[in-house]
Amino acid sequence: MRTVVLIPCYNEAKTIEKVVSNFKEVLPHADIYVYDNNSTDGSDNLAKGAGAIVCYEYKQGKGNVVQSMFRDIDADCYILVDADDTYPAEAAVEFEELILSGKADMVIGDRLSSTYFKENDRLFHNTGNRLVRNLVNHFFSSNLHDIMTGMRAFSFNFVKSFPISSKEFEIETEMSVFALMNNFKIIEIPIQYRDRGEGSVSKLNTYRDGYKVIMMIFALIRDLRPIWFFSSISIILLIIAGIYFLPILFQYFNSGYVFRVPTLIVISTVVVIAALIFFVGVILHVLNRQHAENLQRHLILLNELNKRE
Repeated sequence: MRTVVLIPCYNEAKTIEKVVSNFKEVLPHADIYVYDNNSTDGSDNLAKGAGAIVCYEYKQGKGNVVQSMFRDIDADCYILVDADDTYPAEAAVEFEELILSGKADMVIGDRLSSTYFKENDRLFHNTGNRLVRNLVNHFFSSNLHDIMTGMRAFSFNFVKSFPISSKEFEIETEMSVFALMNNFKIIEIPIQYRDRGEGSVSKLNTYRDGYKVIMMIFALIRDLRPIWFFSSISIILLIIAGIYFLPILFQYFNSGYVFRVPTLIVISTVVVIAALIFFVGVILHVLNRQHAENLQRHLILLNELNKRE
């Protein structure tokens, strides 16, 4: 059984050596991969000196880095952690046990139930984490505590089935929603988060990246909950059409004439568009079900291949 620790890295010279050393101590049997994402502060050389296997991803963005990691590396347990030394390496032992025993396909390091709000003094980061958590739990019928944590573990089946579309920090949200929608086994483990040390600077832009995460959530709702998404649009259009149609209908009952024919034509067009949008949602819902069935067949095939090996 092979375990790998995957560390995306962009200008983390202050912390990368410590992160690599900590995980080597806790998981001496694991291979430590650091994927350098165009660092200019010598992070890659420091990681090599600490004993990590250093690879390079030249397309900027954490999503691009994770995509390369998942594509390039085969293992039984993948532990993904940020390079900023804010996550405890000791938790990786329990993460590994849950994945290798088959109890989980994704283990989430839950910061928000422990020390995150005490350690993190960036107000809008805290608000953003709560907002994203509430949106995902509401629209995807879940009860996850930490959607955007930077420490997780994955099974081989999850990694090789996950079609990554995010390029940057939206990747964590996409992982969580993909696991929820495809019925992967998820376990959350509270972990002791600590804020960045002196001289270590976050690469996350609160407003820009927060906006991207929110847009990612709504894109996932559109793509993965099409019936709900397109039906909502249809209902809104029908309500607007009804508001304009009722006065025309009352005038017709009172006088026997339709006085606003152009308005009635526009209303009819809106109703037709609403019906078309609804059926788009129905078609996409059917396609999603077929995709889910294909994914299950893919997972069955992966399991059979693993057994043969």
